[in-house]
Amino acid sequence: MTDEQKPIEENLNEEPVISNENEESSQEDADEEIKEKSGFFSRKCKNCEDHTVKEEEYKKDWQRALADYKNLQKETSERRGEWAQMSKVNILEDFIPVYDNFKSAFFHHPVLQADNEEHKQMKNWIDGIGFIMKQFGDVMKSHGIEEIKTVGEKFDPNMHESMGEEEVEGKEPGTILKELIGGYKMGNKIIKAAKVIIAK
Repeated sequence: MTDEQKPIEENLNEEPVISNENEESSQEDADEEIKEKSGFFSRKCKNCEDHTVKEEEYKKDWQRALADYKNLQKETSERRGEWAQMSKVNILEDFIPVYDNFKSAFFHHPVLQADNEEHKQMKNWIDGIGFIMKQFGDVMKSHGIEEIKTVGEKFDPNMHESMGEEEVEGKEPGTILKELIGGYKMGNKIIKAAKVIIAK
C-alpha cells in the first residue's frame, strides 16, 4: 500500500463530527417559530364582541329556520294524509249509489213458492246475488264505511232525512218505520243521510 493511499483510508474510517452549535441554532429557530405561531393564535381579533353578537344572531336564525323546516315537514305529512283520505272517501262515495241500487234490486225480487221447481232454481240464484251483495258491503266496511241504522231506531236529524210520516199503533212518534234509501258514515262524518219514513 502506498503512502498516498493511507490518508484516504484513514479519512474514510473516521466518524463524522456533528457540531453542537448547529443543533443549538436549529432548536432556537424552532422555539422561536412556535412562539410566533402561539402569539398569532392567542391574539384577540378586532371588534370581538361585535363578532360574538353576530355569531349568536346567526345561530338563532339557523335554529329558527330549522324549527320552521321541521314544522313544514310535519304539516306537509299531515296534509298528505288528509288528501289521501279525501281521495279514498271520494272513490267510495262513487260506489255507494251502485251498492244502493244493488240492495234495492235484491230486496224487490219476486215472491217465491217453495213447492215450485222453477222457483227453487231462482231461489239459488237470488241467494248467490245476496252473497255478492254481502261481500260488497263487507268491502265498504273494511274501508271504514258503515251503514246508518234505520228501522226501529229513533229519528236523528244528523243521520236521517224524513221523507214522510205514518200513523202506526204501538209505535212512538219519531220511530223509523221504513228505510227508503240507505245512509252511510265514516267514523263521525256523515257521508250520506238515510232517507226514511217515521211514525207520527
